[in-house]
Amino acid sequence: MTSAPSTLTAPARAPSRFSELGVPSALVAALARQSIDEPFPIQEATLVDSLAGKNILGRGVTGSGKTLAFAIPTVANIAARRAKTQAGQPRALILVPTRELATQVAAVIAPLAAAVSLRCTTVFGGVSQTRQVNALRSGVDIVIACPGRLEDLINQRACSLRRVEITVLDEADHMADLGFLPAVRRLLDATPADGQRLLFSATLDNAVDALVSRYITSPTVHSVEPEHDAQETMTHHVLAVAAADKAGVIREIAGHADRVLFFTRTKHGARKLARQLNVAGVRSQELHGNLSQNARQRNLEDFSSGRATVLVATDVAARGIHVDDIQLVVHVDPPVDHKAYIHRSGRTARAGAAGVVATLMLPEQADDVRRMAKTAGITPTTTRVSLGHPLLAALSDGTVTAAPAGHGSTGERRSAGDERTARAPDPRATAARRRNRPRHRGRAGAPRSN
Repeated sequence: MTSAPSTLTAPARAPSRFSELGVPSALVAALARQSIDEPFPIQEATLVDSLAGKNILGRGVTGSGKTLAFAIPTVANIAARRAKTQAGQPRALILVPTRELATQVAAVIAPLAAAVSLRCTTVFGGVSQTRQVNALRSGVDIVIACPGRLEDLINQRACSLRRVEITVLDEADHMADLGFLPAVRRLLDATPADGQRLLFSATLDNAVDALVSRYITSPTVHSVEPEHDAQETMTHHVLAVAAADKAGVIREIAGHADRVLFFTRTKHGARKLARQLNVAGVRSQELHGNLSQNARQRNLEDFSSGRATVLVATDVAARGIHVDDIQLVVHVDPPVDHKAYIHRSGRTARAGAAGVVATLMLPEQADDVRRMAKTAGITPTTTRVSLGHPLLAALSDGTVTAAPAGHGSTGERRSAGDERTARAPDPRATAARRRNRPRHRGRAGAPRSN
């Protein structure tokens, strides 16, 4: 039986430096070397308690700084206990839902761990397990893992969780959505019940509550809203299109785009669309679960660097895509539920930047899209489009004139060519804008100041 969680609100004062929150000097210096000097709100809210060894429930959207919020106390608390590293027996476990997220979390933790002479490694499927087994056998302090591959290695006796002192669940709601909770429960059962546990999630819904009630004793809850609400800078559109026009509409959007992220419902759909766009002369890459990890990283790097202007992805990859300056997200297949819509759409309008989200809707999908939008809390502008409609170019080129209203949209309106919805872009302005845009914007998955 667990006691009811206490709830604390984030401090209202200006952010303090990490040292004032009790972060050890070695980690403060490691952060400073990365030009990370001030904590994000979720970090400021949680660090004092997490560094003190308390169990934490942290809620914050993607990009709010959750990774450092658990990385710092995990490294600091493990280092402070000075226990000897032993083969196959990590002392900290961080569970994540996707390979991409595991890689990104490891990139954040690695410089902190190195600063205090700790070892860390990643464990996930889609790659040979040899490197992972060898790393565990040589001794690691912190394991960042996806549930499936970690269970495989435990069953092979390459890893034991009996010495785990700190367990972190990152993106707990997404693990629930992907059906990983049975594996997560088995892994938590294999860790000591008296260890520190930190759970971070975009939402603390019923599935997450079930984990909390069973595994986290007397947690302190910190719920922090982002500094910038993406809905305030995100414009939502529904493009009502006939089935015969859909493929051509997609090609037209892709052909105008400097950078666009398409989401499909299936792996086959992602692969097929990427190939069709490449045949049409649009540099495109795919991202889905059937690719090896090396291929996924390579394709994401192509998109991040500008070598590909289009990335076609599935829902499984939605939370693993952290690329700056994605100004347009297109739902080629309307998502099944509102949570998928939110997570897909969250790849744009990050950190206060503007972004546009468009959903392609066939006539028979109208009722489902309307219900999904209502549940998601958005009121999109709906426009009937066909090949050559000015909105298609305007969406890609950033010349949409409809301004966000309410929850980041202009309201529902159907039109074949409403001047209030979009204007045809000036070709000279479009060409100049593309010439001035940098083609290399940074490494895919590079750690941000979070």
